[in-house]
Amino acid sequence: MAGWNQGAALPLVLMVLLVLLDLQRVAGRSPHEMQKNITLAVILPQNNTNYPWAWPRVGPALERAVRTVNADASLLPDHVLIYRFNSSEDKAGVCSESLAALMAVDLKLMYNPWAFIGPGCSYTSSPVGLFTTHWDIPMVTAGASAVAFDGGIYPSITNTGPTHKKLGKFALRICEHFGWREHVMLIFSDKKDDDRPCYFASEGLQSELESINITVEERVFEEHILPVNYSNIILSIQNGGRGESPSTQT
Repeated sequence: MAGWNQGAALPLVLMVLLVLLDLQRVAGRSPHEMQKNITLAVILPQNNTNYPWAWPRVGPALERAVRTVNADASLLPDHVLIYRFNSSEDKAGVCSESLAALMAVDLKLMYNPWAFIGPGCSYTSSPVGLFTTHWDIPMVTAGASAVAFDGGIYPSITNTGPTHKKLGKFALRICEHFGWREHVMLIFSDKKDDDRPCYFASEGLQSELESINITVEERVFEEHILPVNYSNIILSIQNGGRGESPSTQT
């Protein structure tokens, strides 16, 4: 995401916004009941650009999309599209699930938005996704990539980014291509005080591989705790990934 392209992002954001507004009309709000201002609630990390969906990265595209919609009177006749932003960062700059949930409730009570943009992190998306489902309000995010979001308890969420379930399906195709049908070794770092991206990515792989009865072994290490003995990790891949049987493959 370092090379964020506003021009490339604008059509996707614009399309999603217009679809959301159309969905709300279908949901039961007649033209006579529509408010003058159509409000989008935005919950994203405000400053921490380590997150690809942080406000400094995606905010310009959202602002440009809003300007583009409002500049064309035929898109939302007699209405103005606006947004209200709240940060999901805690004092340390990390996505906070408790803070994101509070921000969602505040935005709902203060502005009664038509849709939510974000949160981005998996842990923050979970409670907000449950709220938006209860409120029957669409939620668009590019960060809720964990396998759990593929279930039926988050019907309000539209994910515009890649998911770990898709990653798992990609791994299955690789296994099918090379004829790897017995054994896989997963190695990943797990930093439990953040959004655990490696853990959730590995979960997507493991769940899909196990779905076709491939045996999966895992090895977890904490990369931020030094020293990390990478030689032992490589040895574990060699011994555990290939298994003891000559016919077993990784």
